[in-house]
Amino acid sequence: MLINLSIFLRPVIYLFFKGTKFTDPIDGKSYRKFLPYGYGKQRENALSPGTLSLERHRQMWLYLQNETDFFTENYKVLHIAPEQEFLRKFKKMKNLNYTSADLYSPIVDVKADILDLPFEDESYDIVFCNHVLEHIGDDQKAMSELYRVMKKGGWGIFQVPMKNSLEKTYEDFSITDPKERQKHFGQYDHVRWYGMDYFDRLKKAGFDVDINFYSKKFSNEDRRRYGLTENEILPVVFKK
Repeated sequence: MLINLSIFLRPVIYLFFKGTKFTDPIDGKSYRKFLPYGYGKQRENALSPGTLSLERHRQMWLYLQNETDFFTENYKVLHIAPEQEFLRKFKKMKNLNYTSADLYSPIVDVKADILDLPFEDESYDIVFCNHVLEHIGDDQKAMSELYRVMKKGGWGIFQVPMKNSLEKTYEDFSITDPKERQKHFGQYDHVRWYGMDYFDRLKKAGFDVDINFYSKKFSNEDRRRYGLTENEILPVVFKK
């Protein structure tokens, strides 16, 4: 209901926030401001009024647009727990054979457990799995499943909440109370804060990893205009 309501209200939202200070690369529209967003302390100019995208979504879109042939070549794509705006746009793209999957979401193509994906080995050219693994107790098993269903020569983007200052991931499975989880891990349904060893976990599952600070490719002016965060990593993975 909330998804349908947000789509219905978009034209009104756009007229209210229309301006020139910020640009959302996903819909190409400009706004006088982005909205604050965040659990606890909110980040200013984080949420785009039109697409409801955050900094990480806009960074990913710009990477796909500028650094890949995602929008032009024929690919078979698996998208775990798809972001609303990406789902809407990717399903319309004629060059993609696109499958969305999630355990609970009512808007996906396939109901699937990331720990036991119902897909054949090496089925997909591209796999997206963003802000999912921090919810999964056995994240190593989930990474192995993502590796299994990716074709050789394939690639993907696996974003997670990270603290770049942490060398080692912080997790404590004795913490189960939602309030305590929010206090320790930043959100009530997270089970860890990933540190820089996140990439070692991906490598253990078999992936090659590009630790990509993609937002740093942009000038300060463009980062501000697109509402990007300078130090957010875009984890791009490859299966050789």
